[in-house]
Amino acid sequence: MSRIAETFARLRTAGRIALMPYLTVGFPERTSTLELVPALEAAGANLFELGVPFSDPLADGTTIQRATQRALENGITIADCIATVAELRARQVKAPLLLMGYYNPLLRYGLERACADLAAAGGDGWIIPDLPLEEASDLRQTAAAHQLDLIMFVAPTTPPDRIAQIAAQASGFLYIVSLTGVTGARQRLSENLADLIRSVREHTELPLVVGFGISQPAHVAEVARIADGAIVGSALIDRLERLAPDERVSGAAAYIRELLSASERP
Repeated sequence: MSRIAETFARLRTAGRIALMPYLTVGFPERTSTLELVPALEAAGANLFELGVPFSDPLADGTTIQRATQRALENGITIADCIATVAELRARQVKAPLLLMGYYNPLLRYGLERACADLAAAGGDGWIIPDLPLEEASDLRQTAAAHQLDLIMFVAPTTPPDRIAQIAAQASGFLYIVSLTGVTGARQRLSENLADLIRSVREHTELPLVVGFGISQPAHVAEVARIADGAIVGSALIDRLERLAPDERVSGAAAYIRELLSASERP
């Protein structure tokens, strides 16, 4: 059983959903991720989405765009992101670690090389928001050959027949985009989220993890009623921006504990 599958099985038995923080590798400082991930895991985070900096992050709002730009200024490359995964494993991080990035840097690095290197580092898969289903077969097959998952997306605008096609090719879990638009903290989630979840459930038994807009315990509680996990990204990055350097790790961990308090299934 993969780390991802084991994590969701364990949480299901415990009656909780997964909490998955997003962190841009190399933000705020070049080595910040190495400090933040162990602390957030200790605070209760279950999986991690680690952002690979890219100059055109088209799925991301202004908060993550700023974080990405700073990471690029810190000199972070895809090779550095893979090395960060390896170092986190050396520091005894046990949670699944997935790299989230855009397809161009991955192609330039080489799909076979990237998957082999990520697997050797102890990574668990890829999240590639600009890779459509029709063009995903090369990466999906290469990732599978290295026991890595390629996480697929379903959005509120995805028609039912395409949901079925995506679910048939998915592995690990399905990333449910909670609203139309780019990433960013919101006051409320979409009123149609439950309907979208029900539609996806008809086609897969994979865990369904909701991202985009989650920032409050109430959002996590809402997700806990209908799905299997919640991703928090922009709200966490925003906190890291506002915290003093000597308070970032403890402040981020406190925020994760706050969100975790709402992760029990009803």
